[in-house]
Amino acid sequence: MHSIHLTPPIDDILQSARVIAVVGFSPKENRPSHVVGKYLLDAGFTVYPVNPGVSEILGHISYPDLASVPEPVDVVDIFRRSEDVLPIVEAAIAIGAKAVWMQQGIVNDAAASLAEKAGLHVVMDRCIKIDHANLIS
Repeated sequence: MHSIHLTPPIDDILQSARVIAVVGFSPKENRPSHVVGKYLLDAGFTVYPVNPGVSEILGHISYPDLASVPEPVDVVDIFRRSEDVLPIVEAAIAIGAKAVWMQQGIVNDAAASLAEKAGLHVVMDRCIKIDHANLIS
């Protein structure tokens, strides 16, 4: 098990979050990022898909990168390979995000350390959909 940095607890991050950028949001319905992104939309969050390969997902504009998202982001939810996370975390820091959330199976200790040093909350190797569903049940 990897060290999971919980400052503040996951529940606090989810209860205070309003705007979530989903990096790697896929337009394909069978992909985990699509299932999770749709869940977050249905749960009432403002969700910004970040995927340079498509112009829109589920009727929402898809942005090429975090810097293009038009409002402040509370949580950057990352669906990318672990080795591709560092530049995303650097972008999350640059836009002033409050937290980075690396989905289940995604671990990058260097990126987590960088985010924490910049004052962001970090969650690694957990599914935001599962944690949110558990919170509201």
